Amino acid sequence: MTSRRQSRREDVQRRLKTLSADPKRCIVLGCPEPTRASSGDGFDQRLCRRHAEHLSTHGSAFRKTYTAKELAPGRAKAKAWLKANVDTEACKIAKERIRILYHSAGPLVPAYRLKGMPPKERSRKAWARLREALIAPERILEAWLAVSATIATDNEADTRPEFRRVQAAKIVHRLASGTHKVWRTPVSGDHRAPRRLPALQRACPEASW
Repeated sequence: MTSRRQSRREDVQRRLKTLSADPKRCIVLGCPEPTRASSGDGFDQRLCRRHAEHLSTHGSAFRKTYTAKELAPGRAKAKAWLKANVDTEACKIAKERIRILYHSAGPLVPAYRLKGMPPKERSRKAWARLREALIAPERILEAWLAVSATIATDNEADTRPEFRRVQAAKIVHRLASGTHKVWRTPVSGDHRAPRRLPALQRACPEASW
């Protein structure tokens, strides 16, 4: 295993040297930084480290994630469209496909156990969380339509599909993110009240919350 890792490390270093031989600048307008390949920081021949991380976080190398205020007009349009087209064939098919994703997602897996899973499996478990949280398919459609409407009116929008997908995924993720457990805490006599604790509180029970 050690020799395999050493061989892989040497191969990576050799490829980096080859890429770094021809210095190039980040393709984002106005950015003077070299690409990650040119600086020996990675294989990306288009973006510098800062913009590569921005792309990974927001789905765009230059456009930030939309705020709730920026999405508000798009949400209103999305809700109005769904209400007006609830009985159309396109709307029914879209909702049915989301239900299929729910049904094929498999059993629910707590968020803290997703580490190490392949991306495809993690995405399936995200659908399982939405299903168990009883998120209606209409809310998933609303998120996608809201982002699409916002991009359509944004003069500085990144129109590539990746940005649209990431922005919609961020909204959908917030509908059923993380894992919360419920304990029964004694209140008076034999009566016990439910108490929810997020992962951080369970990990540090001695802290003052």
